[in-house]
Amino acid sequence: MKSSDVRDLKVWQKAMDLTVEIYSLVKLLPREEAYGLSDQMRRSAVSIPSNIAEGQGRDTMKEFVRFLSIARGSLRELSTQLEICERVNYLDVSQVSSAQKQIEEIDKMLNALSNSLIPF
Repeated sequence: MKSSDVRDLKVWQKAMDLTVEIYSLVKLLPREEAYGLSDQMRRSAVSIPSNIAEGQGRDTMKEFVRFLSIARGSLRELSTQLEICERVNYLDVSQVSSAQKQIEEIDKMLNALSNSLIPF
């Protein structure tokens, strides 16, 4: 089940695309958020494909599943941060809707991949 190269995993590719989008969005945030919310959002976004890659490189499926779970946690953290940006009027719904849709899709993909790796 494990791909020989993480770049072959569709979920990793989509997580990388999301990361690029988040880097674009944080440029729209106020300067005073440069070391606060902006930094946290970048770290959360980077954590998603990074944990997928680290898990894929581990020796066991159990470890891979654990890192996919960590990636899902970072994904949900990022979703919360985007909602905070909306609530404090740093970004409007139209600016974050694409990222939130990607988050939903990646969440489903991570869940499906995890379930496919867990023996029944």
